[in-house]
Amino acid sequence: MKRRSGKWLAVAAASVIAGLAVTPARADVVVQIDKSSQRMAVSVDGTTRYNWPVSTGRDGYGTPSGTFHPQSMVRRYFSRKYYNAPMPHAIFFYYGFAIHGTNDISRLGGPASHGCVRLHPSNAATLFSLVEHSGARNTRIEISN
Repeated sequence: MKRRSGKWLAVAAASVIAGLAVTPARADVVVQIDKSSQRMAVSVDGTTRYNWPVSTGRDGYGTPSGTFHPQSMVRRYFSRKYYNAPMPHAIFFYYGFAIHGTNDISRLGGPASHGCVRLHPSNAATLFSLVEHSGARNTRIEISN
């Protein structure tokens, strides 16, 4: 009887391990952007990991409010609309609006963009990698006034 139960235990353990190997790790990423405070909080599985200053749309150039998901991601992008301006680590979430890095870091913390959400380049790279790893379907972008 001992021999049989040991074999059963080994088969059960092997099937559990095989099931874990096939199931990809899933992390829910929530990006919360508060236009009034010009801050971005990034949570993974309900735990806040990052809190960064951002720049959203200045007067005349609103950043849309609402809940979005990444539509596309481009590591190196240049705006055709705004004089080939660099938009590193761009995460497009609504038509031409994106979260991306900026060289104009002195203006972070206040409205300064044409509607996109600007981040420090290193923070944009961190967010890009996190979303890339977790997947666009597992990422939610919430923008509030």
